[in-house]
Amino acid sequence: MPAAVSPLAPATFPDLPQVAGVRFATAAAGLRYKNRTDVMLAVCDPGTSIAGVFTRSSTRSAPVRDCEAKIGFDGAEGAEGAAILVNSGNSNAFTGKAGEGAVERVAAAVAEVTGLPAARVFTSSTGVIGERLPDDRITAALGELTESLDPSGIEPAARAIMTTDTFPKGCARVVEIDGQKVTIAGIAKGSGMIAPDMATMLVYIFTDAKVARPLLQEMLSELTDRTFNCITVDGDTSTSDTLLLAATGKSAEVTARGVPFEDALHEVMLDLSHQVVRDGEGATKFVEVAVTGAADDVDARKVASSIANSPLVKTAIAGEDPNWGRIVMAVGKSGAKADRDTLSIRFGDIEVARDGWVSPDYAEEKGAAYMKGQELVIRVDLGLGDGTATMWTCDLTHAYIQINADYRS
Repeated sequence: MPAAVSPLAPATFPDLPQVAGVRFATAAAGLRYKNRTDVMLAVCDPGTSIAGVFTRSSTRSAPVRDCEAKIGFDGAEGAEGAAILVNSGNSNAFTGKAGEGAVERVAAAVAEVTGLPAARVFTSSTGVIGERLPDDRITAALGELTESLDPSGIEPAARAIMTTDTFPKGCARVVEIDGQKVTIAGIAKGSGMIAPDMATMLVYIFTDAKVARPLLQEMLSELTDRTFNCITVDGDTSTSDTLLLAATGKSAEVTARGVPFEDALHEVMLDLSHQVVRDGEGATKFVEVAVTGAADDVDARKVASSIANSPLVKTAIAGEDPNWGRIVMAVGKSGAKADRDTLSIRFGDIEVARDGWVSPDYAEEKGAAYMKGQELVIRVDLGLGDGTATMWTCDLTHAYIQINADYRS
């Protein structure tokens, strides 16, 4: 893990409330580094519903494929609990039959110590691709993990799943439903290999609400498209991206879409997704790209993605250079319908260009001064329709190269 914490990091890890029905534990299994916690176990009580969203990479890891196969399993829904085991340091991706065997052995061992069926054990791995997972080190730590399960252990869990992250990521919301307090708390890891598909990134969210799995999945899938699928650090999609949502059923029941539960869940997911961008490898700027006036939302998304992923745009931001010509370039290459003479660009509230030409009120000094901030907004209006899209990204600095050039060293 890099020594320097991202300048965009929150001042402290939030004081996350306990979620009734879930306990956490961590251990140092020595999967890649010595004296560093690298395994997290979360055990949820009987009656827990599980929903999930995963990377669409065609080379996704063995744990992802296993979770995909299990996520629709509801034969024990409402009776059995669930367990989530996560390791860092090794992604168990591109490891063939050996990787599948490792997942099976870990799931079986977790099932044995927790009394759960293996079909209710969900595993995730993050780290180096293409190296066999020493799963015997994980199973050897299960005794320590099960003995130390604690409902207040979510912060150590957030630290155990980190790889190149410079800070642990957490967020929570508490809402009232039918006179009962409902808690939602989540943790995430992610710093590089982040691109929306779904944008290596792992996220685990827990709530004590009672939500049937189909409804839980519907909400999670839709909210993912508005949060984790709207962030990018480097344009690369991980083999390991996993987002799991567990509802333990210990509090009020949610039977329909909408407020206040879904709004609170959206807030947690958006906050965690922004934290991933704020911890982008080498990042010094947090950037919102807001596109309006596109022919439709699909075109707006194309333009936002083109800008947010452009190395030329991102390096200009890193150098605090208000090079708006690179934004024009990114719009033009996006594949979306665009018209030079209706295009306008703003840096925050500063009008940079309109009607296909530089704004008469724009001065380079204004743009340069704005670019010195840590929180930036790039606004583009295509002037063609009602399509909108927003994405969040960061700058691209020398530090990104340094981190990734010797990642396996």
